[in-house]
Amino acid sequence: MSDKQNMTPDQQRNESESYTYAKAGVSIAAGNALVKAIAPLAKATARPGANAELGGFGGFFDLKAAGYDDPLLVAANDGVGTKLKLAIDYDRHDKVGIDLVAMCVNDLIVQGAEPLFFLDYFATGKLENGVAERVVAGIADGCKMSGCALIGGETAEMPGMYADGDYDLAGFCVGAVEREKAVTGAQIEPGDVLLGLESSGVHSNGFSLVRRLAADKGWKLDRPALFDPEILLIEALIAPTRIYVRSLLPVMQSGRIRALAHITGGGLLENIPRVLPDGLHADVDATSWEQPRLMAFLQAQGNIEPEEMARTFNCGLGMILAVAPGDVESVTSDLESAGENVRRVGTVREGKKGCTVSGTSDTWSAMKDWSATYHG
Repeated sequence: MSDKQNMTPDQQRNESESYTYAKAGVSIAAGNALVKAIAPLAKATARPGANAELGGFGGFFDLKAAGYDDPLLVAANDGVGTKLKLAIDYDRHDKVGIDLVAMCVNDLIVQGAEPLFFLDYFATGKLENGVAERVVAGIADGCKMSGCALIGGETAEMPGMYADGDYDLAGFCVGAVEREKAVTGAQIEPGDVLLGLESSGVHSNGFSLVRRLAADKGWKLDRPALFDPEILLIEALIAPTRIYVRSLLPVMQSGRIRALAHITGGGLLENIPRVLPDGLHADVDATSWEQPRLMAFLQAQGNIEPEEMARTFNCGLGMILAVAPGDVESVTSDLESAGENVRRVGTVREGKKGCTVSGTSDTWSAMKDWSATYHG
């Protein structure tokens, strides 16, 4: 008896079946349709040096056309983290692309670099109608906000790698700064003033803790927030990361900012020391700005100690600037004119490289005077 005669009817059908990529769960047609749909979004981000056309194997950028003479290139990549789970679970796909861009371009501006071009990576188990387009539309919006061109990306449909409806994002951005204008933090001196720029919310860090609190405390995210009845709790949490590029770039190029720290994972305590030279310490006075109501809500719901707040969240400040005392007034004025809320939050002194955030008994819901120190 032949092997084929020993097969079950299903096995015999499988033996003669013609396999395709679509039967394996990947739709080439859906991928092509997505590229066609997002091409106008990318084209809308064109800028000098890039025409932002999609479809090639790589994207070109002309530094000379962008006006640079002796540039240093600066590169950054990042993601959005578990904030994506909130976007997925509550159908809030339209603005996480802004978060993706913000996390990258804000890392470039701290070194004085102008973001030039951006590439994205979108991965999912199955392309869902409209979801990827909404995400990429947000990415394009973020690129326009920061003045960089969306010149390419990758959409990966990978059956079996992701649960139904899940997806992941990664972003890659390249910027440039004229060699003599690069900001490294080497110019910081004792006595420099620390200025803080207001954040737009939680930004894109700390969401594993936020989601744990939501689950344990039974939050109703689709209902008005306890701290602000005018907004749904999900909208307060999902608010996109603020992009600081357009307001900061002119001031950075003027040479009046000695260092700049993007407050991401690690909070105030761990990010400020990243830009300090050895032998300098940052003292941050938590009484110098009011903790946002969203942050106070998170702290109260989780009974979070002030030190943990300063290490986990931005606590209302998305950027920290180090400025010479004589430049404080002009820098503050220029940034406020550009739409930023600026707070004088501390100073730089001699000491072991690191950061101390301190407050009094009525600051950040503390019952006594407190101080948290991190050494970089």
